Amino acid sequence: MADLHPRFTELEAATVANVAEAMDVRPVDPRRRPTRDRPPDQTLARGTRILEVGCGTGTIARLLAGDPRVREVVAVDPSARLVARARELAEGLPKVRFDVADGTALSFDSATFDSVVLHRVLSHVPRPEQVLAEAWRVLRRGGALSIFDGDFATLTLGKGEHDPLESCIVAYLQAHVHDPWIVGRLTTLSARSRFVGGRLSSFGHVQMDDTDYVVSIVDRGAAALVAEGRIGPSLGEALKTEARRRAHTATLSGHIAYACLMARKSS
Repeated sequence: MADLHPRFTELEAATVANVAEAMDVRPVDPRRRPTRDRPPDQTLARGTRILEVGCGTGTIARLLAGDPRVREVVAVDPSARLVARARELAEGLPKVRFDVADGTALSFDSATFDSVVLHRVLSHVPRPEQVLAEAWRVLRRGGALSIFDGDFATLTLGKGEHDPLESCIVAYLQAHVHDPWIVGRLTTLSARSRFVGGRLSSFGHVQMDDTDYVVSIVDRGAAALVAEGRIGPSLGEALKTEARRRAHTATLSGHIAYACLMARKSS
């Protein structure tokens, strides 16, 4: 099953709602604040105008708009449903606006932003080179590029080699992630897109006591297995139940490595 994110405009409302809920949960975990805030914080100067590409429900855009150094945040996503949700959540925030737009073909004039943020985007798009080309185009000379993404090849929640929940991980990645290994190519991709000074850093994240996101991965992976006909509905429900049993007994844990890359448009 192909990554569903590029097909958001074709999906049923219930499917998009489930993904949107996961988007709302992930970035607000306080233990993820260093990984959540680090890319934007290193690039902000007073009066910065930021473009976030692939904003989803707008969590990162809202955080950036709350920074006094930021003049404006423009956030775009190809899904009209996610943009509508983002607008609801950002009601009353004066410095942020959300538009429906494809990151591979932006309508903005060239050299109009000080910073472009790609937060958990490139692992989901079939043409990351085109997204980076558009980011380069809309950035001013010397403008900053901030990429943050998951090294999904490291994602695990099983307790051993034959843990049945690992099948949910595999199915989740097939259904929700286009390129689980993109972190290993970020430096090369940014350099080929004419960005300079690209520096990559990584850090792991373990989720044990607050496992809502881990459970959501099992749920979506089990649903994908059922949808593909690889298992029956009863086994799908059993996998979901097992994840909740482990969460209740404090034996469910998940791990993934994250990476951020900071680069600039050459002056």
